[in-house]
Amino acid sequence: MDFSLQVEERTLLKRIDWNFVVCILGLNSIGLINLYSATHGPYSTGVGPLFINQILWLAVGWSAFFVTTLIDYRLVLRLAPLIFVINLCAVLYVTFYGRVALGGQRWIDLGFFHYQPSETMKLALIAILARVLSPKSVDGPGMGLRELLLPLLLMIVPFIFVVEQPDMGTALLIALIGSSILFFMKIRRWIIAAVVGFAVVAAPVIWTYGLRDYQKNRIINFLNPSNDPRGSGYNSIQSKIAVGSGKLFGKGFRKGTQSQLEFLPERHTDFIFSVLSEEFGFFGSVLTLLVFAALFVIGVRIAATAKDKFGALLTLGVLCYLFWHMFINVGMVIGLLPIVGVPLPLLSYGGSSMLTTMMGLGLISSVAYRRYLF
Repeated sequence: MDFSLQVEERTLLKRIDWNFVVCILGLNSIGLINLYSATHGPYSTGVGPLFINQILWLAVGWSAFFVTTLIDYRLVLRLAPLIFVINLCAVLYVTFYGRVALGGQRWIDLGFFHYQPSETMKLALIAILARVLSPKSVDGPGMGLRELLLPLLLMIVPFIFVVEQPDMGTALLIALIGSSILFFMKIRRWIIAAVVGFAVVAAPVIWTYGLRDYQKNRIINFLNPSNDPRGSGYNSIQSKIAVGSGKLFGKGFRKGTQSQLEFLPERHTDFIFSVLSEEFGFFGSVLTLLVFAALFVIGVRIAATAKDKFGALLTLGVLCYLFWHMFINVGMVIGLLPIVGVPLPLLSYGGSSMLTTMMGLGLISSVAYRRYLF
């Protein structure tokens, strides 16, 4: 009996994609090293509370990862509508009664934890879109307006609520993640052309009536940060100085002047990649991006070998979640994109972000865990 249990335990462990796990651990390690430097100035001693909190959140996140791995992802298929409605209600609650901080009303104060529903809303959207789209065929001319109506509605409703908080960065991510999932389905070409045309025509209207003044300033100062070097252009200028000063191999651990002397704002969250670039240079930055790339390659392989279409779409949705977070954050800190306050997954400090990311990765691991079960 004991022997059979040991055999079963070894079989269960073999089903986990350990290459996937190693990539996540690699990014966690880079994140902790980087966060320690970002939260410890030249005169700091001991271990700071932010660093300890991040270790605790990593422990919670890895627990969620393995629990999600062991739970059959097809349970998400059945519960997706309920998960989506609960998250939508939480986002709606925050819009009216949420905790205000950093210029936005985005959190629910749970006492021991400030929960940001718009973070988990991204996973809820991925789950519901995977459920709605998985029965649809990619053969024939593609999905028309009737087939796209429900998926678009599921994207637009949370998008509007999150914009009202206001949190344009998260709203943009919701739109990008949803659109990316639709991209993997076949859509009629005239609809794609019509959407592009509408976006071109609507852009001036959105600029005039849809964006707040501070959002317009971010875009203007993204194009020319020297317009307001001590105000809205300050973050971009300091970030580019930090990234550029790292050169090829960086200044060394805890030797970055922009981060250690606190010129770099939000260096433990939105600008964590700037700290990495300054202290470990181009080499360290590229190495980190290569680990992300390996994670994406393994994820695509898992999607390609998934048992069903729902599992494939669920995996691709989480990969889109990771990709757009990484793309926007890195583009933001090196000056290629406007600053919108998007964290870097697995590296930036934050409880809601870390837990959501690890749960999403757990869903991919759950799909991988059941690839060869027939």
